[in-house]
Amino acid sequence: MLSLSKAEKSYIQAGFLASPPSRADGRTLLDFRSVALETGIAPLANGSARLNIGRNTHGGGGGTEVVAAAKLEVESIDEDSDGRDGGRIMCTVSCSPSAYPYLASGALDDLQADLTSLLHQTLSHASLHPRNLGILQNKKSWLLNLDVLVLSDAGNVIDAIFMASRAALWDTHVPRTRGVEYKARKGVKGAEGGKGDMDVDEEVQSGFDTRVIPKATDFELPDYWDEGEVLDGRDRWPIGVTLNLESPAHFLDATAQEEAAAPLKLLLVFSFQDAGAAVIQGMRMLGPGELTSSNLKDLIKAGETYARDLFTALNAKLKDEDVRRNQKARERFELHR
Repeated sequence: MLSLSKAEKSYIQAGFLASPPSRADGRTLLDFRSVALETGIAPLANGSARLNIGRNTHGGGGGTEVVAAAKLEVESIDEDSDGRDGGRIMCTVSCSPSAYPYLASGALDDLQADLTSLLHQTLSHASLHPRNLGILQNKKSWLLNLDVLVLSDAGNVIDAIFMASRAALWDTHVPRTRGVEYKARKGVKGAEGGKGDMDVDEEVQSGFDTRVIPKATDFELPDYWDEGEVLDGRDRWPIGVTLNLESPAHFLDATAQEEAAAPLKLLLVFSFQDAGAAVIQGMRMLGPGELTSSNLKDLIKAGETYARDLFTALNAKLKDEDVRRNQKARERFELHR
């Protein structure tokens, strides 16, 4: 966290409590800075996104920037591995040293571990688990690795991490699989009930059966690695909203200086089900201070409204990104016809 003088803190805090409230960049207490989002930025990933909050519209730099990428790999389900029937999700958050030049290496490691724990515990919850990460029951499954990199932190990094993660998971496609079973043909030496030799004049049939097989021993990919179906339940992936508290007021999307002046924060993570009902997936108090139960209840109610607005805006942008990328793919196809 940035270090501010007492005078700087007092000036920022007085702005929050003024009538009307004021902030250094002219926003109201509930306004977000500009958010830039792009999906499909990592060609070798199954899903990826880059998100920036507060980029300078003139120079194009600055702001909080986060990159997220999802990569699928096959893992076995046995005693010697961590594989799980139905697949599993692993989340990792890394921070560029240039984003936190004032932190020692040990403190940076602690920050990365804390952010990783927060993201992994939220996204790996059973209520959010996709149903299409299984391959062969009790044998093979997909491991989804979600890697998040914080390139710069100009405030509100946790909200940025959750938005970038949701965008990358929205963009993720799971390759379709098809079970394969090998059956030795009758007449092949060593085959059960065979004659001990092979008649080379008889019609040769493939030993691979790729129909839907209940006892498949292996699988094949009908799709290319970057094709397939969207990750199941992508509308359920949660959104995080941080309420920065300066009693009795609270504000959203704090800059780094505002975070230093008002260090008490309430992080709320919501997912919105098909019927639109909000579900709290996580909640955490950050910084020194405390809240009464009545204050907490009011803040949760307000946080749900903010999260729903953010969720709606992010979904609209993600759908626009899908249209943009499909159009770009069609144009590329036409050029190579």
